[in-house]
Amino acid sequence: MMHAPQRSQASASQSVATPTGHQFSPYDSNGGSILAIAGPDFCVVAGDTRQSTGYNIQTRYKPKVFRLNDKATLATNGFSADAEALVDRIKQRLVMYRHNHGTHMSLSAIARMVSTMLYGKRFFPYYVYNILGGVDEDGKGAVYSFDPVGSYEREHCRAAGAAQSLLQPFLDNQINFKNQHPTPNRPIPEPGSYDLATVLRITMDSFSGATERHIEVGDGLEMFIVRNAPAEGEAASSSEGAKTANLDLASLFGAVEAQGGEDEQTQGVTMVVRKELKKD
Repeated sequence: MMHAPQRSQASASQSVATPTGHQFSPYDSNGGSILAIAGPDFCVVAGDTRQSTGYNIQTRYKPKVFRLNDKATLATNGFSADAEALVDRIKQRLVMYRHNHGTHMSLSAIARMVSTMLYGKRFFPYYVYNILGGVDEDGKGAVYSFDPVGSYEREHCRAAGAAQSLLQPFLDNQINFKNQHPTPNRPIPEPGSYDLATVLRITMDSFSGATERHIEVGDGLEMFIVRNAPAEGEAASSSEGAKTANLDLASLFGAVEAQGGEDEQTQGVTMVVRKELKKD
């Protein structure tokens, strides 16, 4: 009498279907980089315009820098959808403040507000790194950098994004004067003392170098200049020794009026300079 072969317990357990795990992430990293540099009476906030995922370029013009009001400009980088949602919420809060108080929110108050908004979403955070630049209550340039959950600090310069590891060391050396040694003929300047032309040149050099070495940075560069309003009766000037508020940015650098943010806008206070970067 023949018996049917018995399957071992091990082989039987192997034939049982096991559940398949499916992972989902609500976030994405869309490349690009941003930076901000504070000057004596101005601030430059810049970002490239490439948006990508991995090796795929989604668009060659996606702004990362947004005018908020005459005193503040925000650069945001990371997940593009979260960046747009955060910028829209900030602009809504600024409009509400304007209606309630009849005046613009100051730069330091905006920094505190952004920190609170980010911290309030800490359990499902906005996947963005933000840099806020502008002019403070004393008329001095200021830069505030944020992490995704709201920690922030005031600095002379800051870079963020895909090419941060390339941009930040360069800024530390050229703006914060790290690892530089004075000579009898050239003392080390104070951080934040460069004029506008020098800051714009350093910004362009930073992104040109990052574009050569990083595939997620490129296509175009937008540099927003935030400065004080010129005093009444002072005409625009092209001289190097003039205050930044009195410079004719259109003729000197090809700047145009920045758009967006609060409707009430003082002409010539927030300007933007656009340059081409490599497209490959």
